Amino acid sequence: MHPPLASRPTLCAALTALVLLAACSPGGGGGAPASPDTAASAPGDSVLARDLQRIERAARARPEQYERELRSRGAGLPAGSAELLDILALRGQLAALARNRELCDQIAASLRAWPAPDLRANAAVAAASVSAEYLRAHGDLREARKLVTTVDGVQLSSAGVVYRWRHYRLLASISSDVGELDAALTEGHQALRLAEQTGQSWRVALTLAELAFTTYRADTPARARQITAQALAEAQKDPDPMTLNQVYTMRGIVHADDSDSSIALQANSDALEQAALAGADSVRALGLANFADHHLRQARYSRALELAEQALPLALATRNTGAESVARSNIGLAKIALGRVAEGRRDVEAAIALDVKQGAVAYASDGWKELATYLERAGDLAGAVTAQREHRAMMDRVLRDETRKLLLEAQERQDAEQRARDIELLNRDNALKSEQVHQRNLALALWAALGGCVAVSLGLLWQAFRRVRRTNEALAHSNASLKRQSETDPLTGLANRRHFQAAVKSLSGPEGLSGSVFLIDVDHFKRINDSFGHAAGDAVLVEIARRLREAVRDDDLVVRWGGEEFLIIARTREALFAPQLAQRLLDLIGSRPVSHEGRDIPVTASIGFVSLPLPPHGLRLTWERAIDLVDTVMYLAKAHGRNKAYGVERLQAKDALAAAQLTARLEAAVSEGSVGLLALSGPAGVMPPSVSGFSTLEPGPGPAAS
Repeated sequence: MHPPLASRPTLCAALTALVLLAACSPGGGGGAPASPDTAASAPGDSVLARDLQRIERAARARPEQYERELRSRGAGLPAGSAELLDILALRGQLAALARNRELCDQIAASLRAWPAPDLRANAAVAAASVSAEYLRAHGDLREARKLVTTVDGVQLSSAGVVYRWRHYRLLASISSDVGELDAALTEGHQALRLAEQTGQSWRVALTLAELAFTTYRADTPARARQITAQALAEAQKDPDPMTLNQVYTMRGIVHADDSDSSIALQANSDALEQAALAGADSVRALGLANFADHHLRQARYSRALELAEQALPLALATRNTGAESVARSNIGLAKIALGRVAEGRRDVEAAIALDVKQGAVAYASDGWKELATYLERAGDLAGAVTAQREHRAMMDRVLRDETRKLLLEAQERQDAEQRARDIELLNRDNALKSEQVHQRNLALALWAALGGCVAVSLGLLWQAFRRVRRTNEALAHSNASLKRQSETDPLTGLANRRHFQAAVKSLSGPEGLSGSVFLIDVDHFKRINDSFGHAAGDAVLVEIARRLREAVRDDDLVVRWGGEEFLIIARTREALFAPQLAQRLLDLIGSRPVSHEGRDIPVTASIGFVSLPLPPHGLRLTWERAIDLVDTVMYLAKAHGRNKAYGVERLQAKDALAAAQLTARLEAAVSEGSVGLLALSGPAGVMPPSVSGFSTLEPGPGPAAS
């Protein structure tokens, strides 16, 4: 399940802070554990060991300053030495913290070309960690994970304990971010065992804090709170402000949903206090911005605005673009909630523009969706629809980018497999040729055994042929299985967007899509997660998927479009088919609650639908335009009370451009009579009472909720 949406969620921002701090550990020179008073990287130089410990623990306070200090310190060390390697590895992590790509690339290249053979394992692991950490900080999780997981296993097992600790912590964090929680827990416990080997309680504390976050994401908050308490106990054995800052931040996260908010409030205050003690203005900026987000979730908008406005100048002064984006977004959301809608909208859009500039398209997409939610609450329905359209466009862009990367990776794997098969067949061919030579030699020596040798040769050829055929059949079966998995949503068993993009071609002609399109969004899904838990949310999605399949025919396409949204493409386009199916969908979804662990969860949905070609001009649309239209119509259904289905009956447009212009101003177009909408209501009693059945929205001041 997805976490509750925020412009830059407290959970994600705090996790990023934790991982970046984790990455700033100097490497381990061998495999032996270090004592608490000695850096694992420099057992022979107590002064250097103390300096590395000091910088490692306070790295996030002033990364650029510490990087310059380490650069100066390493200038006189012998090339290829263990001490220089530890300094360079730590400098790389500081460069990632400072988001200095040029320096990260330079240091990673130096590590990959390390001259001392006995230290190349440490250098290779460090190079991958530096490059992956920079990519992770910019939201490119796929490439970051690819870098970390391609580290050679022999080199990893040969690397020093702190190098391996850093590797597994980074891998666990990325796995958690991409939702592979089982893998993240396994990797997190591996990192914890390595941290315990170092004998340094602050390393253990930070590892426990990250493990608590993954446990919290796995919907076991009680266990997450226990692990956070252990982290705090470890941090207090050898306290320093930056370690305590991270642990208190995590304490605020795992207690954020408590009925009593006092623990979370105190933990956030303690985290800010420790950041101030360390003189870490950049950390304070992010902490204040996240604290503002906490108050937004508690509907304390004036306090949220005050904290976010304190965070912004600190973020600007320290060039912390992440904190700046969170602060600007939360300032804008708080203003919207306080009635300063136009001003707040400009602030949020400035934060989104900053995310786009940094290449964080996923964060920008979340920002548009959060803006749509706040504008809807404030009554700015037109602005909410526009923000929702921007969110949808960016989500499509992210999907296209991910699909392109997947295709490239799949092609690389296919090429590698083909090369392996070619080599195997060549080896078999060589073996057969050798066998034939051997048979000829035997024939010259033993004419009497010629018939037997020929039979043996034919038998060998037959066995080789059968083996090649079995291999090809197994490969074809494996490829088909992988294709099915890549095109199926693992939770609901429905088709995913990747399958849809392949299948929709058969539904579209040269002039556009022909059929009926339905977009279904589960109402108040965040409330279901908050009230019943994420496991209940998963159960709701699985049951909704089952009900959707029950409503349609075998040849209709049902897709999990994303999160709590589903898409149906039906081939039939008779006049009454789409309204009848939309009403059936409303009734099936809302007529009875979803049962989960003995509790009944009321569920309704909002639906947008259209049948193509559209009267009165017989307009056809591409599938992208059709989904854009039903998305806008569905959002109007949500804005007018939910538990409704809005369908487009007619569109006064002769081409796709005119249709797009009407879609962009749909409410006004309905009022003018350029667009005709049909409104249906779901079962009464689930949502506020409404009149079930058909009702056409007539031109007037705006579409009335049916």
